[in-house]
Amino acid sequence: MENLWAPWRAEYILNTKKCGCFLCQKPREDKDEANFILYRGKTNFIILNSYPYNPGHLLIAPYRHVDNLQKLTDEEAREHFAVLKLSIKLLTKVTKPEGFNVGMNLGKVSGAGLDDHLHTHVVPRWLGDTNFMAVTSNTKVVSQGLADTYRNLKKGLAGIL
Repeated sequence: MENLWAPWRAEYILNTKKCGCFLCQKPREDKDEANFILYRGKTNFIILNSYPYNPGHLLIAPYRHVDNLQKLTDEEAREHFAVLKLSIKLLTKVTKPEGFNVGMNLGKVSGAGLDDHLHTHVVPRWLGDTNFMAVTSNTKVVSQGLADTYRNLKKGLAGIL
């Protein structure tokens, strides 16, 4: 029998109490590397998803705690889309994906784990990144740790900006 080692998931699984909005808290802590914040714009930022579907799974969020698109200012909305374009450019350069899943889960019924702070998921995809593990074992294998992903993307970002 082989073991699938993913110790970072324990924090998520065992955290049964709501401890505030991490998309509000993390940027305020001014510990970007520890919190995996890749980029800070004027009104939006990019953070690695701590529980990714694939290596390089990013979240783009406004700093302001807002729960739907209609509440974004025009400046926030424009920058959100510009940061999305930057994210795709960065991931393309560094991880060389063959495609992307990009989207928002708006509202709890849409599958949003955090439904009161708007954010966009950017997930790089490769042919074959969904394999028998997901089908037969209901298990997704993520092949790179968050710290390594962060370092690679941060280095790539420096070459873009």
